[in-house]
Amino acid sequence: EPERVHIYHSLAQAEEFTQTQAHVHKAQVRSPTWAAGDERAPVYELLTGASPPDLAEAVRRYSALFPAPQADELHATPPVPARTLRRWRASFRQAQAELGSGFLGLLPCQHRQGNRLRKLPAETVALMEQKIAEEYERCEQPTLFSVWSKLLRACQERALLPPSYQTFCLAVKRRPQHQQALKRRGVRAAYPLAEFYHELELRTPRHGDRPFEIAHLDHTELDIELISSGTRRNLGRPWATLLTDAFSRRVRAAVLSFDPPSYQSCMLALRECVARFARLPQTLVVDGGREFASISFETLLARFEITKKTRPASEARFGSVVERLFGTTNTRFIYNLVGNTQMTKGDVREITAAVNPKHLAAWTFAALLERLQQFAYEVYDQLDHPALGQSRREAFATGLAQGGERAHRVIAESEEFRILTLPSTRNGTAQVVPGRGVRINYLFYWTDGFRDAGVERAQVPVRFDPTDAGFAYAFIRSQWRQCVSEYHTVFKGRSVKEVMLSSVELRRARQQHHRSIAVTAHRLAEFLNSVQADEAVALQRLRDAETKQAPPCKNQPQVTTTPESAPSSESLRLMEYTARPDQLEVYEEYQ
Repeated sequence: EPERVHIYHSLAQAEEFTQTQAHVHKAQVRSPTWAAGDERAPVYELLTGASPPDLAEAVRRYSALFPAPQADELHATPPVPARTLRRWRASFRQAQAELGSGFLGLLPCQHRQGNRLRKLPAETVALMEQKIAEEYERCEQPTLFSVWSKLLRACQERALLPPSYQTFCLAVKRRPQHQQALKRRGVRAAYPLAEFYHELELRTPRHGDRPFEIAHLDHTELDIELISSGTRRNLGRPWATLLTDAFSRRVRAAVLSFDPPSYQSCMLALRECVARFARLPQTLVVDGGREFASISFETLLARFEITKKTRPASEARFGSVVERLFGTTNTRFIYNLVGNTQMTKGDVREITAAVNPKHLAAWTFAALLERLQQFAYEVYDQLDHPALGQSRREAFATGLAQGGERAHRVIAESEEFRILTLPSTRNGTAQVVPGRGVRINYLFYWTDGFRDAGVERAQVPVRFDPTDAGFAYAFIRSQWRQCVSEYHTVFKGRSVKEVMLSSVELRRARQQHHRSIAVTAHRLAEFLNSVQADEAVALQRLRDAETKQAPPCKNQPQVTTTPESAPSSESLRLMEYTARPDQLEVYEEYQ
């Protein structure tokens, strides 16, 4: 009788096992007349298929068959039964005759022993794979148990042998993890499981071969709460815009803003880069944000011959240089400050008022900006980078010495550069209204060039200063003209963001009073001056109170009444009637 009796669930499974065993037997006894270098030669297959434990066992058997002369007692192998030695010697001689190497016959090849086919019928396996692909790998993220329950019901309807829950879980884990996460959780969740792009040939360096060749520009919201320097009121978390050089990993510019990522943040970063180095990168790598697709941004890049490269969406590895910088800034700097919000990334229900970052905030905007730039420009700049083998400042100096200074790329801080770094409207132009000028963000701006009859009612390119709503620029007769806003004393020094928020608040206040009106500069000026007006009224009231309490002037004549000059009853009745408040005409409300 055979040593093992194999039992199968179906005839198809038995035939599949027989064919597999026949294929394995042919691979083991194949003739050694293979061409040299063929990867399918039996010797190559047996050696590459043997695991380290198999090789160690083959060496032990070889040492037992051919013991070394005068072997040391410490290294002597334990005694092996004579029958086992005869079996090993027979396998050695057979492999030497068939494969040309007797050592291959001593390999145990345990991975080929036994019945390693699946015990489930092929129909059940196919149905299980179908249920996993159609029921489990869905964006609704059903549980394993619910899908397994549906599989059991489907097997009962088809009279198939159902799999166990453990077998079903193992089948789910053996599926491609990237495809499974892509179907269940989306592209961003599956991105860390995607394969890397391996380069097997020498190509252009991905980070350039000199400074200022490639730079990355991106934004991140810092994990820290800020407060006002005057009122100590919480202002929220700021946004940081960083421009870093890909070759030397040196931070070119670091700016802060409370506004979400916008064209203004990009322009501030580029201005900072020119102020520090008088240079801009030759290639700028950005993501797919709208702030990088504006006409003003494209114009600035084209003017200074800068190539823009957009990273693929939801693939952060293409911007790993700046993304890693964000993480380093948080872990090495922000997380060591009072008021950092790393606690909010866990279970927010565990946060109490005593440890709430909003209550512990102590840093102001100006103080954080100063320290952030000091960290980026001085501390981080002199730390050794593991990929460079030196500090970023040293790599920058070495790159300039090798690649050259390239003086023709120097950019001066001129009026042209300042105007090009100013944003424009959505269309880039504005119509000249006769007698009023151009309207930008609810405000009219005027310059003497608008008196030209050829310019009236024409669409002219315009730009405005985000930090000062009192001035704007219009392109008239082949030159940029500075324009002054109406109510200039009110809007001068106010940011465009403040004006826009004021217009929203004003419109909301009118809607609450069931009044639908258009926002004009006059109403905006009134709204922005409301605080100053209240202060002026309060000051006037104090002045009036002090005047009433003061004694009368010495030169003021004293009026005395005598019985003869006392008013009559008719006069008193008339005075009482005319002095009634409800009968007086109201011109305006006094607050």
